[in-house]
Amino acid sequence: MKGIKILVLLLVTTILFGCVKESKQASIITIDVSANHSSKELILQDFMDVEYIPLETNDDFLTQGNVMDIGNKYILVKNWANDGNIFVFDRKTGKGIRKINRKGQGAEEYNFINSIILDEGNNEIFVNCSVTKKIYVYDLSGNFKRSFNYTEGSEYLDIFNYDRNNLIGYDMSIYYKEGQQRDKNKSYHAVLSKQDGSITRNIYIPFDIVKAPYVRKGDGVAVASVRPIIPNQGQWLLAETSSDTIYSYVPEENELTPFLIKTPTQDPEILLTIGAATDRYYFIHTIKKVFDFTTGRGFFITDLMYDRLESAVFEANVFNSDFVKKQSVDMISYPVNNNGIAAIQTLAASQIVEAYKNDGLKGKLQEIAAGLDEESNPVVMLMEYKRR
Repeated sequence: MKGIKILVLLLVTTILFGCVKESKQASIITIDVSANHSSKELILQDFMDVEYIPLETNDDFLTQGNVMDIGNKYILVKNWANDGNIFVFDRKTGKGIRKINRKGQGAEEYNFINSIILDEGNNEIFVNCSVTKKIYVYDLSGNFKRSFNYTEGSEYLDIFNYDRNNLIGYDMSIYYKEGQQRDKNKSYHAVLSKQDGSITRNIYIPFDIVKAPYVRKGDGVAVASVRPIIPNQGQWLLAETSSDTIYSYVPEENELTPFLIKTPTQDPEILLTIGAATDRYYFIHTIKKVFDFTTGRGFFITDLMYDRLESAVFEANVFNSDFVKKQSVDMISYPVNNNGIAAIQTLAASQIVEAYKNDGLKGKLQEIAAGLDEESNPVVMLMEYKRR
């Protein structure tokens, strides 16, 4: 892609690359994803600040707690069921502010919600609907403002707020081209206008052959979930299943640089994506591209972690110390574009209440549990970068 500087100097297992500014220098990690790695246990609170937000429960605000986005003022939540409800909660208190539902067949209505993007600066929300291949824009009161189509031939399932005027998205239509040579002129990560959906900037990730995250047998198709875009403290980590490299993208400099490289794999192909990345730890998902249609099992996942201090890879086991018994934490959770939040996890009220009854909680979570019952809305757990 013209204007994007891809700087790679492969040396040995650890790779050094020079950035545009000569004073910058960083190391890239190469990981053997086929190797057996020793396990390592971490306590979440040792390297993250943890915040709990109990979502208010009343007759108008009953939700399954599928968090879509979090800003400085608001939390956007939908249900797993396709009922069209969008719940707006207060970011600090969890108090319900309003419920929006514009589901329908009209020109101003969506019929499915794949994702919701919050833009507090412009007081707008973007509802991504893959069924109609459109993005619908409303204000935070639910009033329709505009809509626009995907770019021709595209399927944008992963979209985030990029800046005041743009979104960033990944075109998953590439998955239909498994095993084919890539179109050398086509970018699948792109910056999109918030006004009309046009591409304002292509972000070109180099690869040759398309390796899609699915397995086909006859008429059956099984698809693995691989996050192609991960917000990272004002920058972006970009994953492409057809590439062995995860890249870091710096918007201000329009600069794309390798962040992490996996050793090539085949039979089975092992796919790679990444979750939370702190100053010390990079949390990584590997997914074996295998699926047994007889048993319905496959895409076996290994959670890895690269420890920069020890320059080593481990199988990661992260636990929440606010539970007396070991409670694991998902560090590859659905990402949100909030610079202070590394990951989120939704905790079911029934799980919290049961632990509370058995004296299984500590700290702030114990206090919150005292005000819950099994039918309460979930509690949103925010994993935030340590405040310096």
